[in-house]
Amino acid sequence: MWRLKIGEGGPWLKSGNGHIGRETWEFDEDFGSEADREAVDSAREEFSKNRLRMRHSSDLLARMQIAKENGFSLDLHKTRDDDGRSPLLVATTGSSTVSETLRKALDYFAAIQAHDGHWPGDFPGPLFTTATMITVLYVTGSLDSTLSSEHRREICRYLHNRQNADGGWGLHAEGESSMLSTALNYTALRLLGEGGDGGGGPGMSSSSMLIRARKWIRDRGGATMIPILGKVWLSVLGVFEWSGVNPIPPELFLFPSWVPIQPGRLWSHFRMAFIPMSYLYGKKFVGPITRLVVSLREELHVHPYEKIDWKAARNSCAKALSMLCCWIEKSNSDAFKRHLARVADFLWIGEDGMKVRVCAGQLWDVAFAVQAILACNIAEEYRGTLKKAHDFIKASQIMDNPSGDFSRKYRHISKGGWGFQVADQGWQVSDCTAEALKVLLMLSRFSSDIGSDQMETCRLYDAVNVLLSLQAWNYLYFSLHILNPNGGYGTWELARTYPWIEIFNMTEIYADIMVEHQYVECTSSVMQALVLFREKDPWHRKDEIDQCIRGATEFIEKLQNDDGSWFGSWGICFTYGTWFAIEGLSAVGQSYGNSTCIQKACKFLLAKQLKNGGWGESHLSSTTKAYTNLDKEKSHIVNTAWAMLALMKAGQAERDPTPLHKAARLIMSMQLSNGDFPQEEMIGSFLKNGPLCYMAYRNIFPIWALGEYQKLVLQCDLQWPTF
Repeated sequence: MWRLKIGEGGPWLKSGNGHIGRETWEFDEDFGSEADREAVDSAREEFSKNRLRMRHSSDLLARMQIAKENGFSLDLHKTRDDDGRSPLLVATTGSSTVSETLRKALDYFAAIQAHDGHWPGDFPGPLFTTATMITVLYVTGSLDSTLSSEHRREICRYLHNRQNADGGWGLHAEGESSMLSTALNYTALRLLGEGGDGGGGPGMSSSSMLIRARKWIRDRGGATMIPILGKVWLSVLGVFEWSGVNPIPPELFLFPSWVPIQPGRLWSHFRMAFIPMSYLYGKKFVGPITRLVVSLREELHVHPYEKIDWKAARNSCAKALSMLCCWIEKSNSDAFKRHLARVADFLWIGEDGMKVRVCAGQLWDVAFAVQAILACNIAEEYRGTLKKAHDFIKASQIMDNPSGDFSRKYRHISKGGWGFQVADQGWQVSDCTAEALKVLLMLSRFSSDIGSDQMETCRLYDAVNVLLSLQAWNYLYFSLHILNPNGGYGTWELARTYPWIEIFNMTEIYADIMVEHQYVECTSSVMQALVLFREKDPWHRKDEIDQCIRGATEFIEKLQNDDGSWFGSWGICFTYGTWFAIEGLSAVGQSYGNSTCIQKACKFLLAKQLKNGGWGESHLSSTTKAYTNLDKEKSHIVNTAWAMLALMKAGQAERDPTPLHKAARLIMSMQLSNGDFPQEEMIGSFLKNGPLCYMAYRNIFPIWALGEYQKLVLQCDLQWPTF
């Protein structure tokens, strides 16, 4: 049985904080009871049976283990009804009070907190990341030493469960089949030893799976139709030719730093992929041509490999990349060994199988979780949970800047910031820093002794310094009139080049990836944090903070759409952005009574409420930039919670609480008997075509919304309002 290990180190690993937040899985034949193993097998079978209807796992393996360690039993033996929920676990709300719902939800959520204070969980997103890791392990000869037979079995299970009915794989779990994911996942299965002889695991037929996938690929012109990222990986493997890849010239790094297209000026995440891709392109590196590689040349292409017009194929359509580059330079290097030691950090197992996570969100989830708990009248009863979360946040602060002359390496200051994941990851993020700072300030207000070791003032100052350094108008490389600074906040760094650089976007699948843009969510988080900090320490860098808040406020006001909404870039979508905007504007004293922006926003949200009282927004909103409901006017518990939080912050309870009553009733009706809430459609987003699944959101935001609802709407613990 698989065991989740928290905060453990190992050979070739370095950590600045004792590996706090690290999550790895290890197979242990003796771990767990017979009943545990039966429950896990049952959960796997149930997911596989419903995989085409219920696209997301519920992270049951990790949650069961942690809950058991915390003395809380989770029953995984359940059968789903037509709505995908267990008839035994559907909550009844007729006589349930909000307090009872919250207590059950908080008891459950506290039970799945790890001992170091964070909430472990999957972070599903792109469906091609697992295949890229398999490819680099195969090319470097590390596949057998890194992945056991149990790893392979679970990865094959995952790829089977994620295959669409037409035989292909989508860019994400809810997406239509794409050549990128299908060709790479087909290749990964073959590299893992799957062939025409079956062996795909219980209930699986690898031959059937591969035959359908190969047919899908060949029916659509073969692998020459794959986007550039796939072309790079197939070229590395030797089943595509580098002459068929559009240029990724490493010579761009020879440009002076002031040239707009110099890679150091590009968005950090694109830069992290471009650097190794350009290295591989410059080397024209190809791995060993094995018999399997030769076979794949025939399987993936419609025409004989030696007759393909590779130049015509050019326009037919970061972890693993960096690790491969280190191996090419020196296969036995310490750098490669350190990369290899971190492979386990990216592997995650659920009832759907094992996959490679694009990342994790330990710090981000903890910051939101604390705010959700503090929103509840009974927060004091979860003091232990809050203390562990406080200690995790404190330990996760980045204590140093990048090594050496980091500005020459195009890195921003990081000392005092927080990242999305853990401190060892090392990249500061504006909104993560803001939310962490905000939570620490909120906890100090809630209880002066919540942590036996309170945050030192100098570390709070370091966090403020990071936030002030990241505002758009602080960048000095270009004159102000060229970059047109707007007072908003991006994610990791400042904008370093012109927006028109986006015309060079080569990904063919993602948008707004070349330049660091500014976002309403990041800007709002920073505003809220600085307002709280200013109340605590009104004279520290007063003028700069005041100016920062004014600029951020103007940015949010100008960004509002004509219909009253704001576009959310990191969540889905207009519901998410509008919630953040209202929170930010409210933090600086704006209200429904004095702000036309908030008035328009409330009108927008109320117009999108569904008949059942909820809100349900599709990930297609991010792609089309137009509000799109989920199919069949389905509601989503997290969208509903965001809308509730926004409306309550804007004083909806004082005008007409009926929409809030309806929304609260819906959330309560969806609670399961163990206190959990159902996992629904993807609710996170990046780059307008990359939906993500934040596993903890289904717990955090219903708790947060109902906690605020009880305080702001019901005023006291009343029975459910009648209509």
